[in-house]
Amino acid sequence: KQWYQRRVRGFSCVYCLNKILKMGISVKDVNAHEFTKALADFLKRTGKVKVPEWSDIVKLGRHKELSPYDEDWFYIRAASVARHLYIRAPVGIGAMTKLYGGKKRNGTAPSHNCRCSQTILRRVVQSLESLKMVEQDANTGG
Repeated sequence: KQWYQRRVRGFSCVYCLNKILKMGISVKDVNAHEFTKALADFLKRTGKVKVPEWSDIVKLGRHKELSPYDEDWFYIRAASVARHLYIRAPVGIGAMTKLYGGKKRNGTAPSHNCRCSQTILRRVVQSLESLKMVEQDANTGG
């Protein structure tokens, strides 16, 4: 019963616990890495996401040298895109290419930023639309 008497920022612990329990937990409250892994695992287990047949040979951008090592990269990218759209909607494909882009190494010349593949992001968003997790914005179309 001592924890009833403790004070946290001017409020009793009972008040804080009741306030936390009444509030819902959103995507913003969860660690991004853990949420993305959990959602990717869910998308893989349900089997409703159609992975393209070219997913094992494609690069994620022209700044990459090899295709991804992880076989589940499409599910992980879909989970990441779903989280990003939940937090910062409406976002178009062009804006997401900047987000998932990286550094292109030009040998002895200076490195520059490079965007990722639009086709891959478009396919990911289309697969999320088929699951009704994402929909187009009526005002902007993005």
